[in-house]
Amino acid sequence: MARRLAPLAAAVAVLSLGLTLALAPQPAALTAAPRAGEAFSGATQTLSVAADVTSRDVSHESYVTTTGPETLIESGTNHDWAKLVLIYGDFPLTQANIDVMLRWMRQENGPDNWWNRNNPLNNGNGSGGGSGLGSYATLSVAAEYAADSLRRYAFYDGIEAGLEAGNDADATARAIWASPWATSHYGNGTHWSTTPVKVIAAPAGAWG
Repeated sequence: MARRLAPLAAAVAVLSLGLTLALAPQPAALTAAPRAGEAFSGATQTLSVAADVTSRDVSHESYVTTTGPETLIESGTNHDWAKLVLIYGDFPLTQANIDVMLRWMRQENGPDNWWNRNNPLNNGNGSGGGSGLGSYATLSVAAEYAADSLRRYAFYDGIEAGLEAGNDADATARAIWASPWATSHYGNGTHWSTTPVKVIAAPAGAWG
């Protein structure tokens, strides 16, 4: 008899425990949050800061957009003009391309007077001088015509291809020597220097 009643007693005990847990109040963390429009009656937290604590200055870094014609014209150096030709011609603005443009400009007018007649590459296209001794109204116009020449004329296709690749200044230089840009062909490289070209600004009036 006692053995038959033991399971029943155990079941009653489990049921009583479940009812006790169901009726017990839930911890504060489990209670529902106030609905919209209801006031929150919980305790307010405060934060005290010591008097000798000072706020730190926040550094706001500056950001610039990709180099554009206006920025280059404002700066106004031979390096800027070289980049301007590349931008107007939609060529990659790589270091190899900038280097070969600067070397080319140096062979034409020299670095100290690179803006001579506002025609750094002695370009005949649009300058009024078929032999390359013409001039342009501004250096910006000269850059546009230089880019136009490289894109327009088939006999400069080798130079155009080198600038399109943008990864080998020496290969582009060889294309310049082989082209009819200069009747001397720069001595096929014997009159061509690869030393760095110093930065020199043109007179402000040369930019218009």
